[in-house]
Amino acid sequence: MKKVLLNFIQFPVTDKVSFYRNSVAKTTGNALFPTPEISMADLTTALDLFEAAIVAASDGSHIAVSALHDCELATDKKFRTLAHYIDKVADGDETTILSAGFQASKDAATRNKMPLSAYDGSHSGSVILDSKAIDKAGAYIIQIAEGAGPFVESDWRIVAIVTQARYEVTGLIKGKVYSFRVAAVTPTGTTDYCAPVEKLVT
Repeated sequence: MKKVLLNFIQFPVTDKVSFYRNSVAKTTGNALFPTPEISMADLTTALDLFEAAIVAASDGSHIAVSALHDCELATDKKFRTLAHYIDKVADGDETTILSAGFQASKDAATRNKMPLSAYDGSHSGSVILDSKAIDKAGAYIIQIAEGAGPFVESDWRIVAIVTQARYEVTGLIKGKVYSFRVAAVTPTGTTDYCAPVEKLVT
């Protein structure tokens, strides 16, 4: 089963812009992807701002370089959202992934599936999630669903994309049960999501 590779996060900025624009071009009007979770207009606007920030930072000014870094992170986040959508639609089909301009993994990274624990957070309405750190993982995708399951895929939504294996989810409803799962983004692809863990919010 193939997965969308998220190695584009590590591309040099100019290569990244070219990769992103190619992905937008191939996804726009593609009948396989009728309802993307982020609009092509939003992605194009983000890319325009990203390119402008690259030009502005070419003089080496600290403020401009800092602004470029912030812009790059914001653009990466948007394209991670698109990649997640492509992954869901493709359901492991390599041709579908490639048709959106993304690269597909050679193998689904199921061997990297990690355990997840959930604890009471630092204050009411929060939960601390602690998963096993994966070697060379660049990010962790945290999803949440209400209740204790069983779930269908559409029940899950992304609550955060973070760089650490430990994360505190806030703003939850006290006395309500939530379920959580995590996948890691590695150089060889995104792992399968771990087995869901449920937690009663206190």
